[in-house]
Amino acid sequence: MAIRLQEVNKDNWQACTKLEPREDQRNFVAPNVYSLAEARFYPELVPLAVYDDKALVGFLMWGTDPDEPPGHYWIARMMIDWRQQGKGYGRAAMEAILADLKARPDCVVILLSYHPHNQAAERLYASLGFEKTGEIIGGEVVVRLPVRDTQQTNGSTSE
Repeated sequence: MAIRLQEVNKDNWQACTKLEPREDQRNFVAPNVYSLAEARFYPELVPLAVYDDKALVGFLMWGTDPDEPPGHYWIARMMIDWRQQGKGYGRAAMEAILADLKARPDCVVILLSYHPHNQAAERLYASLGFEKTGEIIGGEVVVRLPVRDTQQTNGSTSE
């Protein structure tokens, strides 16, 4: 498996809109066409296509929230096409985006939310170190992955 994340662009956006979750997962994630429209109007959102070598297998989107402190990154969407599920692409895509976000020097915490009935997502995110915050936003469970102490990002020390 050679997972890579690529910017959604004029060459792959239409293919991204054709990716779909399984029928029983449709209530768990917005359609990709909606996510692409959202990213058009909110430039702080970054849509990415998930590839295994040259095969498009999924979609994810990350961003920042202008109402949150600097260094707070959100994974706003993550989906693997129903025809590609069960092959480890979800975990591999999450590991790739987590590595990318953690490499940002200002990254303090990574957040995401999931539908409370999405047990597969809950297990995946917990296995990657995400912890429940106790918050529910838009009916979804919010989880966080601490990356580094805020004191490390602003140049001060705890001494």
